[in-house]
Amino acid sequence: MSIPIRNVAIIAHVDHGKTTLVDALLKQSGVFREGEDVPICVMDSNDIERERGITILSKNTAVKYKDTLINIIDTPGHADFGGEVERVLGMVDGCILIVDANEGPMPQTRFVLKKALEKGLRPIVVVNKIDRELASPHAAVDKVLDLFLELGADDDQCDFPHLFASGMGGYAQNDMETKGTDMVPMFEAILRHVPPPVGDSDKPLQLQVTTLDYSDYLGRIVIGKIHNGTITMGQQAALIQRDGSISKGRITKLLGFDGLKRIEIPSATAGNIVAVTGFADANIGETITCPNEPMALPLIDVDEPTLQMTFCVNDSPFAGTEGKNVTSRQVRDRLFRELETNVALRVEETGEADKFAVAGRGELHLGILIENMRREGYEFQVSQPQVIYREIGGQKCEPFELLALDVPEEAVGSCIERLGQRKGEMQDMVVGANGRSNLEFVVPARGLIGFRGEFMRMTRGAGIMNHSFLEYRPNCGEISARRNGVLISFEEGVATDYALMGAEDRGTFFIKPGTKVYKGMIVGENNRPQDLELNICKSKQLTNHRASGGEELVQLKTPIDMTLERALEYISGDELVEVTPQSIRLRKIAKKLARR
Repeated sequence: MSIPIRNVAIIAHVDHGKTTLVDALLKQSGVFREGEDVPICVMDSNDIERERGITILSKNTAVKYKDTLINIIDTPGHADFGGEVERVLGMVDGCILIVDANEGPMPQTRFVLKKALEKGLRPIVVVNKIDRELASPHAAVDKVLDLFLELGADDDQCDFPHLFASGMGGYAQNDMETKGTDMVPMFEAILRHVPPPVGDSDKPLQLQVTTLDYSDYLGRIVIGKIHNGTITMGQQAALIQRDGSISKGRITKLLGFDGLKRIEIPSATAGNIVAVTGFADANIGETITCPNEPMALPLIDVDEPTLQMTFCVNDSPFAGTEGKNVTSRQVRDRLFRELETNVALRVEETGEADKFAVAGRGELHLGILIENMRREGYEFQVSQPQVIYREIGGQKCEPFELLALDVPEEAVGSCIERLGQRKGEMQDMVVGANGRSNLEFVVPARGLIGFRGEFMRMTRGAGIMNHSFLEYRPNCGEISARRNGVLISFEEGVATDYALMGAEDRGTFFIKPGTKVYKGMIVGENNRPQDLELNICKSKQLTNHRASGGEELVQLKTPIDMTLERALEYISGDELVEVTPQSIRLRKIAKKLARR
C-alpha cells in the first residue's frame, strides 16, 4: 500500500522568507542529524543565489510527517524567473503564500498568486517575520484578502487558512495570542488544507517534464510528477515531444527525493514527484508515457519574454586576453544549451554570424545568464536591453510594469516627477508613520530601463524598488530618458593619477588609476549632455625643478563601481557592455565612434 502524499509549492515575493521557512521545515522534520553544520538558506545551492540572497531556480525536497510524504517545492520570488514558478505549479496540489508581516503583499506577490489562482490552487497564507519591529500581521492578512478579491479569486479561495510564523525563529502559530515553539502548525495546515494528488495508478503512465538537470554520470535528468500510472526502473517508455513525434526509450534510473538527497527507488505511482534518466532529448512540458498507449498531457504554457538584447563576439582591442571561450561558435553553443533548462528564454540567430538575439523576462533574468557565462570563462559583448513589441488587435502594444516604491518622504516629489517624464501613472500613495511613503505606479517597461540608478541617487540609497510585468498596452509614445553624455578614452594605455585628476571637473569616473583602457572605452559620465573624448593616459612631465608649492598628496574622488546590472541599465543604444571573466567594461560601438 502506497503512503499518503502531499505536493505543495512555496510562493512569495522576493525576500519574504520562503527559503528560510523551508529551512525551518527541514530542521523540524529531522532531515539533519544532531550537531550537523547546516548553512542558512540550504536550498539555495547556486553560488549566485547565495551571494544575492535570492532564489533563481525552483528546487524540490521531500520530508515525512505523520507517515505522510510531503514534497515541498521552493520557487523564485522575482517575476523575472516566473517561468520557474509557472511550470512547477502544475506539479502541486496546493501552495503556501508567504507574506512579510511588515511589507504585506508586494508586486511579485501579485504575480505568483495570480499564477496559483489560475491553476485553481487554494493557498495557505503564512504571515512571516512576525518577530520583527513594525510588524503588523493582521493588517497583512487584510491586504492579502484585498489582493485575492482584486485578482478575481472564487469564494473558496478567498476563505483561505492563515498562519503566523518566523522563519528565522523556526516557529509557526495559528493566532497571535499563542506563542509558537515549532513548525508543527504549518505541517498540520498542509495535511488539513492541501488535497492529496489526483491520479490513477492503474491507468497508462503519464509523467510531465517540469524541470531538467544534468549529471556527468547519468546525462540529462528529467524531473516531473506522475499524473497517472506506475513507473519502474528499467521499464520501456515513450517520449511525446512538442511537435507530436514519439521516441521510445528505457528508464535507466529512477530517483525519489528524501530531504535534500535523491535516492534510487524501484518504482513510483501516480502523485509522486520523481527524477528519471534515459531520455536525452526530453524538454520542458513534454510527456513520458506508456509506449503501447501513448497519451500526451497538455503542454505547459509560459508567458513570453518582454525584453531583448543582442549578444555578440567581443571585438574590442582587449578581446581574448581574459576569457577562454571567445568564438561565436562557443557563445552560440552556450546560449542554445541554456534553452534546455531555461524555459522563459528565447535565442535567435541574426543575419550576422557573430550576433544572437536573446530575449528574457527582464534585466535580472538576462543579467543572471550573463553572470553565469562570464563565471564559466566566456567573453562577449551585449547591447542595451530593448522591449519586445506585439501587435494586438491591429495596434502596436508594449509591456507595462507594476512598480512599487518605498521611499523617504523627502524623495517623494522627485520620484513622482521623474516617473512622470517616463510616462508612469501613479495608482496609489500611502504615507507611513515612520517617515517613509509607499508609491505605486504603472510604467511602460522601457521607461524603467536605466531608472534604478537614478532612483538610488534620488533616495540616497535609502529607497526600495520592486516591479513585475502587468500586461501589454497600446504604445504610449516617445519617452525621453535623459542622461548626461559620457567620457571616452581616445587612446590605448593605462589611466594615470595625473590625467584623472586633471579631468575631474569634467565629470564622474568609472575607473581608477592603473586601469587599462583603449580607444572608444567609456571611462566616466560627463557633466554635460554631450559625449567628450579625453586623454586619460598622459603622465606628468618630470624635470629637475622642484614645484613651488612642493609635492602635495592629492586624493581622487571615489569612482562609481560599474557592476553588471548597473552597466546594463546605464548604456544607451550606441554603446555596448564588454563582459569577461575578470572585467565589466563599457564602450562605444566602433562604427558610431568613427562617424563622430
